[in-house]
Amino acid sequence: MALGGAVSIGAMTAIQARINGVLGVRIDDGILAGLISFSVGLVVLLVFTIALPSARAGAGRLWRGIRSRTIPTWMLLGGACGALTVSTQGVTAGVLGVSLFTVGVVAGQTLHGLVLDRIGFGPAGVVAVTPGRVLGGVFALAAVGVSLGGDVLADTPLWLLLLPFAAGVGIAWQSATNGRLAQRVQSPMTATLMSFITGTLVLCVAAGVSVAVRGLPQALPLEPWLYLGGLLGFVYILLGAAIVAHTGVLLLGLGSVLGQLVASVVIDLLWPAAAGPALWQLIGMVFVAVASVVVAMPWRRRQR
Repeated sequence: MALGGAVSIGAMTAIQARINGVLGVRIDDGILAGLISFSVGLVVLLVFTIALPSARAGAGRLWRGIRSRTIPTWMLLGGACGALTVSTQGVTAGVLGVSLFTVGVVAGQTLHGLVLDRIGFGPAGVVAVTPGRVLGGVFALAAVGVSLGGDVLADTPLWLLLLPFAAGVGIAWQSATNGRLAQRVQSPMTATLMSFITGTLVLCVAAGVSVAVRGLPQALPLEPWLYLGGLLGFVYILLGAAIVAHTGVLLLGLGSVLGQLVASVVIDLLWPAAAGPALWQLIGMVFVAVASVVVAMPWRRRQR
């Protein structure tokens, strides 16, 4: 069930990437698109927190922990990486296509997830580096290699490929940090709320700088679906904070990789972007991603 949740997180991430990417292209400002996305998610979270008694209790424990300094500052900063993710979506996904954006995220998420599990940073504690987990990471990186074949590197600026990699590193760290905070305050909803508060504050500063340099967009798009990215972010960050203790950071990342790649291939086939991998590369990415999850799963041995 936890792995199924990880796959659904990946699918929602891919859909959010296309939504925020299109919004960023339409208003010609990926950072401002990220702020809009985070603001929508924050409003939804505030409504749920006020309405649900368990969420209000978790918010109270969070506030008391911050005042007494029993909750360390780094546990409150997961949203900063979420801000990086949505900004990167707004800047790159609308140009590269969701598939090419996703494979950059895969590389960063896989490598950093393996490291975070080994040092015990996530709520699951130290997770052994088994041959299957290493092989799963190798397969996931092979998916990146397949996607970058042909003329992709020649036609795409290097910085556009490095930004998704940085976002993947941030996603792995955010999952572990939010999971630790959810354990401390006994509420994944509260950890998600803190993540959105931090991310919104970071994006307010970044968007202020962007607007001061480039100016405000002429007009915001009127299509309602362009503003649903924050709602998806609310759902998958909450789900990630709830299940990371059961999966570990790497397996959560690999499961979401599977969901991201499958969903991104479908999106790019139905709605191609200006750049992106060819069909044979998309198919190769999916097969390699499936292999990466299968070999990394903690299969139980049958009792004799």
